[in-house]
Amino acid sequence: MIHFGGDYNPEQWPPSVWESDVSLMLQAGVNLVTVGVFSWSRLQPAPDRFDFGWLDRALDLLQAAGIGVCLATPTASPPPWFTLQNPDQMPINQDGVRLTHGSRDTYCVNAPAYRAACLSVVGELAARYTPQLWHVHNEYGTTCYCDFCAAAFRRWLSARYGDVATLNDAWSTDFWSQRVTSFEEVLPPRATQYLGNPAHLLDYRRFVSDAMLEHYRSQRALLTGAPVTTNFALGGWVPVDHARWAREVDIVAIDDYPATLEDRAFAADLARGWSTDGRWMLIEHAPSDQARVVAQPYLSRGATGILYFQWRASRGGAEQWHPAMVPHEGPDTPVFREIAALGSALRGREPVTVTASTALIYDEQTMWALQAPHLPPRDSDYDATARRWHRALDGPVDVVPPTAPLDGYDLVVAPMLYLMPAAVHRALRDYARAGGRLVLTAGSGLVDEHCRVTPGALDDLIGARRIGSELHDVTATVLHRGPDGLPALTENRYGTGIVRYATTDDVTQTAFEGLARVAAGDPAGDLA
Repeated sequence: MIHFGGDYNPEQWPPSVWESDVSLMLQAGVNLVTVGVFSWSRLQPAPDRFDFGWLDRALDLLQAAGIGVCLATPTASPPPWFTLQNPDQMPINQDGVRLTHGSRDTYCVNAPAYRAACLSVVGELAARYTPQLWHVHNEYGTTCYCDFCAAAFRRWLSARYGDVATLNDAWSTDFWSQRVTSFEEVLPPRATQYLGNPAHLLDYRRFVSDAMLEHYRSQRALLTGAPVTTNFALGGWVPVDHARWAREVDIVAIDDYPATLEDRAFAADLARGWSTDGRWMLIEHAPSDQARVVAQPYLSRGATGILYFQWRASRGGAEQWHPAMVPHEGPDTPVFREIAALGSALRGREPVTVTASTALIYDEQTMWALQAPHLPPRDSDYDATARRWHRALDGPVDVVPPTAPLDGYDLVVAPMLYLMPAAVHRALRDYARAGGRLVLTAGSGLVDEHCRVTPGALDDLIGARRIGSELHDVTATVLHRGPDGLPALTENRYGTGIVRYATTDDVTQTAFEGLARVAAGDPAGDLA
């Protein structure tokens, strides 16, 4: 069965609307709704008082109609009483400004009082309900730079590096007199006079991801009786290493708000590539009057669920004009009719199984590293480059992290894999040596996992020496030269496999697609 539905917020409406909601859900073919994502102030109106009566009534209505519930923990937005009682627990941004209540996601996962309050409300929910699916938090993504984070960051660094000598080496701290003599001297990368240390910045992103993961795990430990997940938000702003997190959820669930159908296909292949068993669900996206067209890229790539934000449009609040399955104008609208048509088409349908022979390596940590302000902006659009290759490959593609097993793929493409630890070097060599077809591009393998430059690290693989953007001492076969006469695409025999290297993707889309097809081994590719 494919799950179909979306976020349902009954607390925003009087109970007289709820029965109409359930009736419309049945009409639309809804079989799963996410409830309670931002309901903490309703569930716990005061520190010593919980109110589950309204939620009991709403869930009873859904259960009587046979509609499943994905029950969320409401911890993404603490209630006003918590802010009033614990002003020192609110997050501090990079400029040192402490944020206050009044929006969403105003929390610090390392603040002790916040952590305790989270476990309290989650424990109450876990003791009372057994839903079809547990949904922890919402779109983990708030980065904080407070003193609680500073202390936790030092502990994280100590566990990662063991001693300050190793840290100093990894961070290249002799540059600009940044050498530390103890972990206590390390601060979060707060606002400073000029450019920050790229290794420091990257490790803080890794730390924030791990700190949020610890927060997720603490809630997961309390939740029983149903699978547990959280919704992965996509985008360069998100400080979450989803490839690592995917091992911690029972099913990968993504939110996706893209600009094009091609971007939807990329997100679907990315979610499937993160999954350990190929199962994943679209747990949040925007309703529209083109719902059947929009859903197709997800469904054809194995989605087990198509869910929206949100069911009924909110009358007020910051997202009152966000699209909804039931718009402000009600169900007699093109959007609702199209949603209902999709729901009807999905009844009795099972998710498809996708088998791909091509893998595209996508690394969120490389994306983070390329966001460092010391790099030229034109060289840092990693996500756009990866998506461009994905579109050009045009077929079933597994978008996988660099730690994924590569054996079994006929073709592996690794565009602009700037950050390349020794283990990734070994994996790529092992794949090519054993007969695989590997495509690398300019910008790949320039630094190690600590952002330290590694000149010549890929020379043996590509059969040439890289100096800037140019190839020298080329022993590989030149398949194509650019307008300047310099090699644009080369092919090198490595073991029993081949490695093709593209020196640029800074060409027109038509030329790029031809380059990509030839790099992938398609003799019909047009390089003109």
